[in-house]
Amino acid sequence: MIQADNHLFALHTKNTTYAFIADEAGNLVNLHYGERISMEGQGMEALRQKASNQNGCSIIADTALPNQCLDDVCMELGTHGVGDMREPFVELVYEDGSKTSDFRYESFFIEKKRSLIGMPSAYDEQDKAESLTIIMKEKNHDVRLELVYSVFEDCDCITRYAVLRNDGEESVKVLRLMSAQMDLPMAEAKVTSFHGDWTREMGRYDVVLQAGKYVSDSLTGYSSNKSNPFIMLANVETTEDYGSCYASNFIYSGNHRECVEMGGHGKLRFLTGIHPDTFEWHMESGDVLEAPEAVLTYSAKGYQGISQQMHAFVREHIVRGQWKRKVRPILLNSWEAAYFNFKESNLCKLAKTAKEVGIELFVLDDGWFGKRNSDASSLGDWYDNAEKLPQGLAGLSAKIREMGLEFGIWVEPEMISEDSDLYRAHPDWAVRIPGQSHACGRNQMVLDFSQREVQDYMIEAMSDVFTRGQVSYVKWDMNRHMSDFYSQGLEVNRQGEFAHRYMLGLYRVLYYLVKRFPHILFEGCASGGNRFDLGILCYMPQIWASDNTDAISRGVIQNGYSYGYPQSVMGAHVSGCPNHQTLRVTPLATRFAIACGGLLGYECNLCDMKKEELSEIAEQIALYKEWRETLQFGQLYRLKGVRRAPFDTDVVRWNIVGKDAERAVGIVLQGQVIPNYSHHCFKTKGLDDEKQYHFYNIPVKYDIHRMGDLVNTISPVHIKQDSLVHDVVAKFVKLDGEVEDVTVSGSLLNHSGVHLAQSFAGTGFGTNTSLYQDYDAKMYFMESVKHT
Repeated sequence: MIQADNHLFALHTKNTTYAFIADEAGNLVNLHYGERISMEGQGMEALRQKASNQNGCSIIADTALPNQCLDDVCMELGTHGVGDMREPFVELVYEDGSKTSDFRYESFFIEKKRSLIGMPSAYDEQDKAESLTIIMKEKNHDVRLELVYSVFEDCDCITRYAVLRNDGEESVKVLRLMSAQMDLPMAEAKVTSFHGDWTREMGRYDVVLQAGKYVSDSLTGYSSNKSNPFIMLANVETTEDYGSCYASNFIYSGNHRECVEMGGHGKLRFLTGIHPDTFEWHMESGDVLEAPEAVLTYSAKGYQGISQQMHAFVREHIVRGQWKRKVRPILLNSWEAAYFNFKESNLCKLAKTAKEVGIELFVLDDGWFGKRNSDASSLGDWYDNAEKLPQGLAGLSAKIREMGLEFGIWVEPEMISEDSDLYRAHPDWAVRIPGQSHACGRNQMVLDFSQREVQDYMIEAMSDVFTRGQVSYVKWDMNRHMSDFYSQGLEVNRQGEFAHRYMLGLYRVLYYLVKRFPHILFEGCASGGNRFDLGILCYMPQIWASDNTDAISRGVIQNGYSYGYPQSVMGAHVSGCPNHQTLRVTPLATRFAIACGGLLGYECNLCDMKKEELSEIAEQIALYKEWRETLQFGQLYRLKGVRRAPFDTDVVRWNIVGKDAERAVGIVLQGQVIPNYSHHCFKTKGLDDEKQYHFYNIPVKYDIHRMGDLVNTISPVHIKQDSLVHDVVAKFVKLDGEVEDVTVSGSLLNHSGVHLAQSFAGTGFGTNTSLYQDYDAKMYFMESVKHT
């Protein structure tokens, strides 16, 4: 709900209020952002900061408020030159070279939420969301700045973006136009941001800020694996379930900057938007410039409260199209099974085995086009490699679909190889500075999507691939950072626009392809999580979370994503062991359990697997299909806090609760075992206290190889460890795994927990003993008694 009355503006969601005023001088001053409040009576006056005397060193911008220094006020819009010494929201250079901007309130209007022009944005399927637009007029120039606020009441989220209009005759140079500013009366804050690199995305980092600035940003050309645009600001005492917390995310896929600044008067300023270091925009008379949209949210229920609100926002107001609520297929990707070395016959054999174990979608990864036998050539040459695929994509796809599988394909449309027919024909389509040597990443250059003819070419090239392959799924990859920010299609004085124009070009390509092929399930990928952001999710309902498929690493990575993104957008695969990124060996059951915390797929050579492993995979897939709706679209709760308690060896603990809390799945991943610590308890979140639940596991038979030469404590004859005799005995003799099977109340599960079977601790393997050793994972299932 939007309240607008006598220069007071209040944006109310289900549980929050965001309130500000246009003061007597025309400045926008924030009054409150937090739990929902009523503004009745003298609410506006009560919330206003009182100013009866000037501060020392004050700069007073307007005699209408002779004691108000803007550096000591919570503003909605900060600029330089009028006394506000903090980071500015907007920076402009006028034709006379001056940089002072003084925007004052002019008017407002309220309308239904609309889409941005040429960029992804939040939407409301029910068309209930409203937007408040505040029009600010620059005091000395004919330039207007529109601040747009949209309210999504259902998930306690507010979005913001800005529109700059040059209504004058003179040109204006834009050095900075951010998307959201949030000034808060906080003298200190715990800033939580997420950082990493290739194969180790989304590491959580906490910094307590009491003075100065904290910046999380990307200058890689993309949102990046180095610093995700999602960020949280909280009271120092805030925990997973308790305390005030704010969060922001950015609906954009390019360079970004999130800055948290602690001013000198006990006030915090947060800014998010396009990174100004690679942004400069020239506006002639009549030009309009829109900034991308950002999303803000507040919760009094700690980080978990933030996650629930952000998950709901992403699911309902970012992801769209036919796959929004549709369960995702279980796929097999060919990459780690074959890399570049394959023929059609190998692929068909792999697909046949995949079908036998229950896989639903076969995905052909890199190496199928041009002369692509390594990463050194052929990007841009999107014609079939006849040596590998004698009947082309069409022939392979037909064979795969005849097996009863859907067919998917890997592409990397934004890149070009120097050794390619496309580069030889159009060297000016590559991002590079003419006459200078250029830097390559993965032996490739970036294709210049800021150029319209490049966009048009790629729309048609990809349309041809998708059509002749009759594809149902596309893995859209992007495997390098940008180095040169330069376009051979832009004028010299427009080169500062390249990074943003590239993104606008990418979004145009995606828009037309998704519109042409609405049935295709698109999965974003950028060397894993190098472009895991809300901008991409507006076109592609899921993103490959990381090239690292190691279960231990993936548990940490997916847990990091879970703060701002639901598991329904995270691609997660079971791969072979030793793992191809870490060489770590983990049980197949562990790899499956962690992949269930995302969108399950497999990426391994099924043809080389043992019969027992294939049988286990078939059982996994059957189980997943039974619980797929809950695992993909249930609410994920983190059961493990950031602080590591004594004797806490778990890497992650999750509880995924389905619709109406009727069903739930618990997933626990052990790190390294602690000796003589064998009693564990599984305590949930999110279940209905009033319901009764059947809590159980799927009993397993343990391979006696896991006991090593301890097998001799129960064997009538001596068995040499890892000998042929050991292998033969293991085929016929298994150890009975633990059984968990109780019916209890939701209140017991939520507030006390179920004590589990004792783990092996070196003193024997008795009845109902659990093997919960290094890198083991456990899955627990909960169904309401009524549901069963």
